[in-house]
Formats: sequence, C-alpha cells, structure tokens
Amino acid sequence: MKKLFYSTLFLIVFGISAIAQKNGGMWIPTELNEKEMKELGLEISVSDIFNTTRPSIKDAIVQFGGGCTGEIISPRGLVLTNHHCGYGEIQAHSSVDNDLLSNGFWAKNNSEELPNPDLSVTFVVEIHNVSEQILAGTSGLSDEEQAKVIEKNIDSLRKNFPHKAYQNIIVKPMYAGNKYYAFVTETYRDVRLVGAPPQSIGKFGSDTDNWVWPRHTGDFSLFRIYADKNNEPADYSPDNVPFKPKNYLKISVRELKDGDFTFIFGYPGRTSEYLPSIAIEQIIDDLNPARIAIRNITLKTLDEKMRQDNATRIKYAAKYAGISNAWKKWQGESKGLRRSNAVEKRRLYENRLADKNPEIKTVLAEFEQLYGEQKKYAVANALWGELSRNSETFYLASLYYRVSQLIEKNELTKEKADKIKDEIKQIYKDFDSELDVKVTAKVLAYYVNSVPRQYVGGNYYADAAENEKTFSLWAKKSIITNAHNDVEALFADTQKLAKSLKKDKFVDMYGNLLKTYMVNCHDKNIVVSGKINSLQKRYMALQMATDTEKAFFPDANFTLRVSYGQIHGSQPADGVEYDFRTTLDGVIEKYVPGDYEFDVPKKLLDIYERKDYAPYADAKGKIPVAFTATNHTTGGNSGSPALDSKGNLIGLNFDRQWEGTMSDIHFDPELCRNIMVNARYILFIIDKFADADWLLDELTIVN
Repeated sequence: MKKLFYSTLFLIVFGISAIAQKNGGMWIPTELNEKEMKELGLEISVSDIFNTTRPSIKDAIVQFGGGCTGEIISPRGLVLTNHHCGYGEIQAHSSVDNDLLSNGFWAKNNSEELPNPDLSVTFVVEIHNVSEQILAGTSGLSDEEQAKVIEKNIDSLRKNFPHKAYQNIIVKPMYAGNKYYAFVTETYRDVRLVGAPPQSIGKFGSDTDNWVWPRHTGDFSLFRIYADKNNEPADYSPDNVPFKPKNYLKISVRELKDGDFTFIFGYPGRTSEYLPSIAIEQIIDDLNPARIAIRNITLKTLDEKMRQDNATRIKYAAKYAGISNAWKKWQGESKGLRRSNAVEKRRLYENRLADKNPEIKTVLAEFEQLYGEQKKYAVANALWGELSRNSETFYLASLYYRVSQLIEKNELTKEKADKIKDEIKQIYKDFDSELDVKVTAKVLAYYVNSVPRQYVGGNYYADAAENEKTFSLWAKKSIITNAHNDVEALFADTQKLAKSLKKDKFVDMYGNLLKTYMVNCHDKNIVVSGKINSLQKRYMALQMATDTEKAFFPDANFTLRVSYGQIHGSQPADGVEYDFRTTLDGVIEKYVPGDYEFDVPKKLLDIYERKDYAPYADAKGKIPVAFTATNHTTGGNSGSPALDSKGNLIGLNFDRQWEGTMSDIHFDPELCRNIMVNARYILFIIDKFADADWLLDELTIVN
C-alpha cells in the first residue's frame, strides 16, 4: 500500500511538472514573455521572431483573407494555409461539372494558378506602442468625451504617421483600452489558388470530428502571392509576377516528441481572458444555450436538403461549415468551463485581488449589479444577432429595409447603393430561396417564442413565423426571394423600388421587429454594456497594478500575436487519455466508403496498401497526420504555422480540442490543446498523392 501511494504521488508530481506552462497567452510579438518561452524550450532569440532591422519570422506571416492566417514557405511567394481558410475560393472555382471541393486542385505550373478577385493577404511591417499619443487629453473626461478625444487622436496619428503610399496604419486598443498600438501593414491583392487536396482529405471528418481529438484531417491548401515588377502590391494582372518575400519558413521533418517546444504565430480573433466570474456564469447559463439552440434548428434544416441534392451540397457547403463551427465550439466551451471549474477559480482569484486592493472589491460589486441588470436583455440580444447569421432572407430583408429608409430620407448615394448591392449580390450568388424560407420560418419561430413578447411587436409575426406556408406565400411575391438576377435593374429606378419594398412582407416584418427590438432591448442593452465596458477597462488596470507577479498579455483582437507551449497529449475526461499524435492508420480505421465525412480517395487507399511512405514515415514506419500541444489559440489562428524551438515549420494549426475551447475565456494548460496538421503529412500529400513535385522544388526542407 505504501509503495502504491508513493507511485501515485510520483505520477501526480510528474503529471504537473510535465506541463510547466502557467497561463498561456497571445503575446504582442514586440513584448514576448521570453523568460517562460526559454524555460519551455525556445532556442532562438525573440529578435529572430520579430525584427524591423533585418529579416525575421514575422516577414513570412500573413493575415489571410478576412479571418485566417497564412505563412510563406518559398522564395516565390507560396503561401500555406488551411483548407477551410481557402474553402470559399475553392468553392467559387467549383461547379457540378468541375467539383474542386470533391476532386481537389493542383496547378501544374504558374499559368494554371487560379485568381481570386476578393482575396488578399496582409503583412505587419512595424508595431509601435502609441498609448501616450492616443490617450493624451483624456484624463478626467467622461466615457463619451474620452471616446471623442481618442477617435480624434487616432485620426491625427494615422494621417501623420510616416509610411509608404502602399502601406496602411491600423491603431488598435489593448488591455481593455488602457493601451493603444499602431500597426504598419502592407496588403497584397493578387493571390492565386495553387493547390488543395479533395475535401475527403482537407475536410476529413467534417462536422463529426470538428473540434474533436483524435483528428485525421489534412486541413491545408496552397496559394501564391503576386506583385508588380517592383515587388509591390497590385490588383490582379497577367503581368504580375510571383512575390519575393523578405523571409520564408523552412520546413522541418524531424520526428516530434512529447514535451517539444512549439509556438504559433498568427492573427487570433477574439478572446476575453479577464472577465469577472459573473460574466462567465452568464455565458455558461444563458448565452451559449440560446445560441446553440437556434443553430440546431438551422443545421438540421440545411442538412436534410444537402444530403438529398448534390447542387445544394456544393452551394451551401461553406455556409453550413460556418454555422456549425461556432455551434459546436460553444458546446465544448461550456463543457470545458464547467469541467475546469472556471467560475470558482475566477472567484478565488478575485478574492485574492480584493484582499490586496479594496478598490477591486468595489468594482466586483458593481459588476454583479450591472450583469444582473443586463441579464434581461442578454439572451434576446444574442438571438437577434443569430437571426441574420442563420437566415439569409432575414439578412436580405435588413439590407432592403436599409435601402428603403435611405430612399425615404433622400440619402441613397451611389456609393451607399453600390456597397449594399455588392452585399446583396454576394448572398444571391449561393441562395436557395425555398430552402432559406424554411430556415427563416423556423428560426423566427424560435426567436419569438424565446424573448419577451414586447420585443416582437404583437402576435402577427409570431403566428406567421410558426407557419411555413405563410412564409412560402410571402416568398412568391417578395423582392427578396425573386431578385436573383435583377439587382441592377431594381436599383435603376429607386422610387419604383421604394414602392415595391413598402409592399414586401419580409421587409415590413423586419422593420417592425427591428423597431420593437431597438426600443425594448437594444438601446437599453447598449447603455448597460457601455457601463460594463467602462468598468472592465478600470478592472483591467487594477488587475495589472495589483497582481505584480503575473505576466499580462492583451486579449486577442485580430492583431499579430505569438503563443507558445509544448507538444502534449491530454486527459480530457475521467478514464480518457489521448496520445499527442495521430497517423494515416487512423484515417483508414475511420474510412466509410461513399460517406460525405469519412470517405477516402482511392489513390490514398492505394498508397496506404503499398506503404509508399518514403521519406515521410516516422521511426515506426507510420505516416504522421496531426498532433496536439498547449499553444493558446482561437479563431483567426486557423492556418497559423506551428514552429519548433529553432523557428522551423513543423505543422499547421487548424483547430482546438473540444474540451479546451473555453480557452477564449479561461486557459487551462491541463485541458486546452490546439490541433495541428503535421508538416510531414502535408509534404506526403503534395508528393505522393498530388504528384506536385514542382512545388516541392520550391521548398527548403530540413531535418
């Protein structure tokens, strides 16, 4: 018994020391937590990561499109990112007759690379702490007065900050508005699709495996940046040439081990790491359940039609993936927050801070009062936002309603009209009115039955929403559902358009719902939210002043960041233990012939049968597919490079483990894991599956 006790004690101590990481973090690359990074295994200098006087790793990192990351992996501007980040572009080049989603795409040379008119990539060239300039003259002012001064100071700084004609200056608040940083950026607008595996590799596991480990997804795609003859940004032109980067990443095929240091470089979206415990309670108990429920309805309705019709599957593939992504993430987030006991841990931390600083006790009491007041608006506010995300008919109604209001006020300028038309056309590009009307009826029924009746404006809309036949009748006469090819013609005569919109049932319904929502919920919620945000800024400053032992990092806000950790498996539940790696064997084990999630291409099956793995197999003769580590990531980090202790690319970040998605709010290194495609698997697919040797010739591969 004594021997067993000491053995157990050893395992507990070993288990804790194996993950020496404390709090995670998404660090501004000019303010890295070098001490902890070195302790965990970083071998290069932080000046090798971000430097403005010589090439550094930051020169190979781009913000890809509107919400992902990519990295340059060749001297000819070849960009690696996730398959799901390039999914919209792959879909745009697809049709029933030429289905690149199902078949994949591999250019054989530069001339076959496909242009993407709306795609761009952005580099960060410099980062400057400009807090002193932006916050000048704000002391002692009210929140409203401060906001005006800050806006004026930002405008002044952006106009006067030294930069080249093709560069932009972006100013962002950090630490809840206690600091401000200026980012000098360069955006390249000619980005072409080079290669993508079929979705049976790039999206293997699809919805079932999304946010889940073990994972076997080859989630990658390849693009190329093009520039003018001076290597500067330019609109698409056949005369443009492959971009020559200041730096590009070398790819390491060294076999990965448990405990290896790794860091992620990219553009994380949004986190809220410093919320009070009462806010986390609201997320778990109120907000997440409401959002999950309304998306349950949408996904079920779309899935039924997508399984029946191949054209619908292609048309709605990206939309479905976008809706289901957050839906599943919120479920894992709530589960992780409960399992990690996040609310109680945050309360204990708050109590420790309050013992050191009585002012914090006062702030926490104010939070309790404000979140209690906000509770009656929070769910309705969340569901209102979900209506436009789930129903395209509802979103179109909002756009056409805006048009009618602008015409009525004689404020519909050409610039405003063109902007709205572009949004409308974008929706119509992949719009199935019959299917979306079904979705609209169901999500509106859920909304009107979930919020106080005064937010709805009478029984008429509630009854209509619960009757799909009513919506189908409206759709036969509605501009919204019948204007697919006539947008320009509609806007040619704005007075005629205004008359038609006044008769449109969907536009009328949206207008009435909007008015009642604004008066009874939105406007009141804005007031309370403003007070909460102001208090959060004060609370953030107090935390940093009081907890002098803690290294603070700012919440993510789509700016360039570095997170770091170590390669580790996990124990996400009692009796469950996961290794840090998966292999091609697992792909074959999950294989279901003809299944939309778990089918495997015949060529990959043949390669597996022949064991044609050289030189990508590991020491056991297996092909590594994915691995996990304790890097702190979130949305926007999709496509971020996973780098080793020397700064070489070892993988491609694409997801988080379901039980650790709470890391946007509460990072726990024992539970939180990011998921990455192994670089060996990427090279294996490019080489053995795609036969794209010409791409391999561009790369620098190290062992």
